[in-house]
Amino acid sequence: MLTVFVVVVALVSQTAAHYTPDWTSLDARPLPSWYDEAKLGIFIHWGVFSVPGFGSEWFWWHWQGQQPPDQKYVNYMSQNYPPGFTYPEFARQFHAQFFNPDEWADIFKASGAKYVVLTAKHHEGFTNWESPNSWNWNSVDTGPHRDLVGDLAEAVRNRSLHYGLYNSLYEWFHPLYLIDKKNGFKTQEFVLQKLLPELYNMVVRYRPEVIWSDGDWEAPDTYWNSTEFLAWLYNDSPVKDTVVTNDRWGAGCACKHGGYYNCEDKYTPGQLPTHKWEKCTSVDTLSWGYRRNMKMNELLPLAAIIEDLVRTVAFGGNYLLNVGPTPDGMIPPLFEERLRGLGDWLEVNGQAIYSSKPWRVQSENTTVPVWYTSKGLTVYAILTAKPPMSTVKLLAPKASAITQVFLVGNPTPLSWAPVNPGGGLVVLLPELPYTPAQAWTLELDLVQ
Repeated sequence: MLTVFVVVVALVSQTAAHYTPDWTSLDARPLPSWYDEAKLGIFIHWGVFSVPGFGSEWFWWHWQGQQPPDQKYVNYMSQNYPPGFTYPEFARQFHAQFFNPDEWADIFKASGAKYVVLTAKHHEGFTNWESPNSWNWNSVDTGPHRDLVGDLAEAVRNRSLHYGLYNSLYEWFHPLYLIDKKNGFKTQEFVLQKLLPELYNMVVRYRPEVIWSDGDWEAPDTYWNSTEFLAWLYNDSPVKDTVVTNDRWGAGCACKHGGYYNCEDKYTPGQLPTHKWEKCTSVDTLSWGYRRNMKMNELLPLAAIIEDLVRTVAFGGNYLLNVGPTPDGMIPPLFEERLRGLGDWLEVNGQAIYSSKPWRVQSENTTVPVWYTSKGLTVYAILTAKPPMSTVKLLAPKASAITQVFLVGNPTPLSWAPVNPGGGLVVLLPELPYTPAQAWTLELDLVQ
């Protein structure tokens, strides 16, 4: 009888795990637990757009796509390149001669990140692997003449990091896409002949555990065949049990359908969302791709990155921090400095970040800005500024006589006193160690 019961349960489980190509079914899929536990990822925007290294990764569109063209880009080309120079000619200068995937992966590991997302294909359509559907417009046929996606995948996974891929659904100038667009997206030549075969190839070949979809907004999800693809991804793909996806699968899907929500670039909610979400942002505040003329004051300082990470995690989100490598294949030193500084802070304070959950209160600002995370009965109060005095007041926690408070990284319990009978405590701080991150964590072991 027990055997029959086990078989029935197994069959029910298999049935329950089958997803149909509709949002009601797909949105009910539980998010694989590794993603929420990870909290921090590194985003990499790298492609032909890195060669001009001017303006942003939207260089081609601003130069020749939008009408009228952006005069800054027109002037840049006329002043630096011969008449008749075309954008595809930049691909031959995308050499990546200094690209060492092991060095990149070491930097990402040192940052404290748990996953890495590389642009497999941006809106320009150039693929960073030998896509059979992108002949002569990929990193093996031209430019670097190597499989950038595959080389980085191996290095990242060798360091026990999860690997994901960004893919743009649309391509600005692909002839089939332009035909479908002209037809009001009533035809699907681009989707059936280019997009979907390429996506299936990418997933089967590289087994990404994150698919970061983008470029969806010009057409509905029915044009992209998004639900059919996601049903295959969740039911039958090689990564069906571990893959996570975002919410950019068609016009109107953002913040509504998909695995976790991006909502919009650099999305920052004002209160605790009810759905798992991710904030993507870039060290270079003006671009995702590499800019040769970026300035120090246009980059996020380490302290701002830490505060942004802490705020995001307190509100239940993941933090995806972007860097734009050079066309030679180097992570700019100023980016590397910030990534390593982030890792140094997480080496001490990571217990308040990784696998944490939002607490009943996310923040307060009595003495200094404080953000809360939690693990069971342990609450972490992360101070994102140095208190002006040797004490800090926390009003949200309800302490008891056996409550203990620690400065994370220091094993000695701190003295504290209640604020009032209803809750709150004043903590006597030791001399806070200097950190460029300008953030310190208090561990409160509450019993309540």
